[in-house]
Amino acid sequence: VQLQASGGGLVQAGGSLRLSCAASGRTFSSYSMGWFRQAPGKERDVVAAISRTGGSTYYADSVKGRFTISRDNAKNTVYLQMNSLKPEDTAVYYCAAGHTYSGSVLRREIEYGYWGQGTQVTVSS
Repeated sequence: VQLQASGGGLVQAGGSLRLSCAASGRTFSSYSMGWFRQAPGKERDVVAAISRTGGSTYYADSVKGRFTISRDNAKNTVYLQMNSLKPEDTAVYYCAAGHTYSGSVLRREIEYGYWGQGTQVTVSS
């Protein structure tokens, strides 16, 4: 699976952005998808993740109520809608795919075998 993330940019605090991640291949629905982020000098952390069908989701506490992950298996694309952005959301955002035979949501970085190139999100105060 090859992943191409897009949609990052510069936005003021309180604003919104929508990230997209397009996947190649015909087995997109076999993968749990996740968004991770890495701020300068910090480790990469999970932001949100979604099961193969989209029926289950996971959010980091820091983004609950502000971010929404979704997927369109017909378009091989996963999205991250980010609202009420804060300066601390500034980071490089990565999408990732983890193959799974179950309907579970993968939360750990080690469970993801495929990664996109990252897209920069900068939130100004």
